[in-house]
Amino acid sequence: MKLHYTDHTALPLPEGRRFPVGKSALLREALLARDIFAATDFVEARAIGDPELLRAHDADYVARVQAGELSTAEQRRIGFPWSPQMVERARCSAGATLEACRSALDEGCGANLGGGTHHAHRSFGAGFCVFNDVAVAARAMQAEGRAKRIAVVDCDVHQGDGTAAIFASDDTVFSFSIHAARNFPFRKQQGDLDIELADGCEDAEYLEALGAALPVIFERARPELVVYLAGADPYAGDRLGRLKLSMDGLAERDRLVLETCRRHGVSIAITMAGGYAYDISDAIAIHVRTLELAKQYFA
Repeated sequence: MKLHYTDHTALPLPEGRRFPVGKSALLREALLARDIFAATDFVEARAIGDPELLRAHDADYVARVQAGELSTAEQRRIGFPWSPQMVERARCSAGATLEACRSALDEGCGANLGGGTHHAHRSFGAGFCVFNDVAVAARAMQAEGRAKRIAVVDCDVHQGDGTAAIFASDDTVFSFSIHAARNFPFRKQQGDLDIELADGCEDAEYLEALGAALPVIFERARPELVVYLAGADPYAGDRLGRLKLSMDGLAERDRLVLETCRRHGVSIAITMAGGYAYDISDAIAIHVRTLELAKQYFA
């Protein structure tokens, strides 16, 4: 099982704030310290080029991102100002998810230690997402003839609105999202299957809903590849989550998804997506457990 990553530092934000992008490096350190993955299992991602991006994004948008021509309003919608580092980081993040999909189809499972930038739409970015790595990777797998039918299982606490919009009229990519109803984005998009949960939702309700949805997803999507957004942000201790899942509940969520993929003989590519715990070590612990379970299921 290969773990793909980028090593970019935090991007500057207005008023001295910092975008929480240090998780990937912290997660890699934690995984190495536990001696579950070898150093050779970690692969640094390369930036992808325009041909890959243009399968999921409008040419004008990609060109303006590259040239630094986004308006102030567009940059505000993304959540941080334009910089060459921003562009490189976004290209590398999408590259890591693309490589995770290739690894998954070769070995059964692959992961991006970051990624899950599901708020990026075809012609604009939003919510700290410049390019939609899941959409880019899914289109690449189809173009390379590696997978015709793909299911996106989005368990980040926020709806994958960009993903849903990009694939709205495409029955080869199934978009599923289980998320907090009252959380960002406040204008939801219609995916192939959406489950909205009330504030304070705990383990039992969440797991019952997900467990009922997974057979529907596999029946309707008939996927050859699943891209799983294993967000740590449904956790009760997350600053941006609104749900109240425990760490054990999140691990059971992962088991449900992994077991379903294994039972159907479907490859799975995992992205870490969100995780904004008051104590960053909690988010790292949740992600570590996700990847430990993945290795157990797809060793």
